[in-house]
Amino acid sequence: MSTTCELCRRTVPVERLDDPQVVQEHHLRPEERATSPTVTLCRPCHDQIHATFTNEELRADYDTLEALRAADRLADYLDWIRTTDTLSIQVETSDHVRRRR
Repeated sequence: MSTTCELCRRTVPVERLDDPQVVQEHHLRPEERATSPTVTLCRPCHDQIHATFTNEELRADYDTLEALRAADRLADYLDWIRTTDTLSIQVETSDHVRRRR
């Protein structure tokens, strides 16, 4: 059975699911794994979220799927990723995140 990324809403075909990292669980409240709600994301979306936001920002401002979808810093990425079927991307941590780590 195929899987859909809850952020970009792309379908991951069943034949790609042989890679255990192609679909990942994202904790909406990082560092609170025991109690955090989770969502299922494709690897590119999960990587992009953590390259764009600090864990502190994710906990404070982006702890719902709706907040992530509405985030200005993800808008261009989401517009692009929805046009491709790639499940592996090169992600660079943003200067914004790098300065806050």
